[in-house]
Amino acid sequence: MSIYREYDIRGIFEKELNEDTVTKIGYALSQHISGEYVSVGYDARSHSPLLFEYLVAGLNSGGKKVLGMGLVPTPTNYFTNYQEWDGITPSASIMITGSHNPSEYNGFKITVDKLPFFSEQIYALGRDIAKMDFPAKVERQVTEIKALEAYIKYMVDEFQHLKGMKTRIVYDCGNGVAGVAIQDIFDALELNTSGIYIDPDGTFPNHHPDPSVEHNLIDVKRLLEEKGDIAFAYDGDADRIAVLTHKNNIKGDQMALLYSMKMENPTVIGEVKCSQVMYDELEKRGAKAIMYKTGHSNLKVKMKETNADLACEVSGHIFFKHRYFGYDDALYATLRMLELLHDGIDIDAELEKLPQVYSTEELKVETTEEEKFKIIDEVKKLLENPFDGFPHIKDIIDVDGVRVIFDKGWGLVRASNTTPVLVTRFESTDKAEAARYEQEMNALIRLAQQNIQG
Repeated sequence: MSIYREYDIRGIFEKELNEDTVTKIGYALSQHISGEYVSVGYDARSHSPLLFEYLVAGLNSGGKKVLGMGLVPTPTNYFTNYQEWDGITPSASIMITGSHNPSEYNGFKITVDKLPFFSEQIYALGRDIAKMDFPAKVERQVTEIKALEAYIKYMVDEFQHLKGMKTRIVYDCGNGVAGVAIQDIFDALELNTSGIYIDPDGTFPNHHPDPSVEHNLIDVKRLLEEKGDIAFAYDGDADRIAVLTHKNNIKGDQMALLYSMKMENPTVIGEVKCSQVMYDELEKRGAKAIMYKTGHSNLKVKMKETNADLACEVSGHIFFKHRYFGYDDALYATLRMLELLHDGIDIDAELEKLPQVYSTEELKVETTEEEKFKIIDEVKKLLENPFDGFPHIKDIIDVDGVRVIFDKGWGLVRASNTTPVLVTRFESTDKAEAARYEQEMNALIRLAQQNIQG
């Protein structure tokens, strides 16, 4: 059951994701898909094509026909749900990807009826598979579609106004799947670009494909210094982005503020880790700002529920419904950022106008799968009557873990849905207070751990 996660199915190839398991996953998923067709693509990992065949066998045995798209970014996979392919619109899509995990990992991101298949749906799927009788395999039914070609054409058509733009653009694909699309888009738009690690290689020989980790940006920063005005970096499956200038590594919540400048009174959703600056500035501009749970699946569902224009995670998942389809797409986000520059917006100057705050990165506290949610519950109890000297509490937001609002900032502790850790973050307008919030909240977490351990 450990492969069935909150947002996807994920495990180690052969050890956990083998022919038997993956074929059963395909068959079990077929029971949750109403239509006849499922579009399936895969990332750059060496075992992805093999998992594709296993998955197809299961889907076909469950009565589904597969639209195969080959090697594509995850956003291209999502894109297929909104297009017709020779008169066929798929009822679901499955992306075979390990995202930014180590090369021995792989997994499945699932969309059914244009919505993420996640959380209890995935957990229930795992329980069903454990007691399922699998029928005999049937003849392979796969129709190849030119999804990547259509996706690239869409992007080039939508951003023709950027053609010939002189901004010096550098980018790092991290040997993930961004390279199969972004270079062709840049070339078609006749942009001034220099890229590194463009060729997909699932062993990730140059660096780990996670642009939220500063160490993984060393090479693209060097390239930016040498020959760029702006830099972009992508994770393994190209649904997450880093944006860098000579002055800033722009986080997802800051990107949301920039993107929203070109939207009229938008509704913008942020996760609980987003800076208070983002929420406050959006409200000042007349936008509607909503704080919600972390996780790309959670945010997609909330976007549909609220008809939001934009959503973001600090880590670089950016979701556009404004002029797009409402899913996280790092390549589309790249072009929207270039559009801001094209329209004369000085990104660094806009960021300098924002109130200065002192924020920590995501800080992780090791725990266990069994204890992590219990600790959060105990923290909530302790906050009802905290120990002497604890900072004054103005409010508590418990939409996802606990975000404690203090006089000059906030502190967050939440349980990761994918790993056995607690994730914390702290922010204040006063540097000393930010350090104090971190110290006192960590003391509260330690006390909570002691209480549940007896």
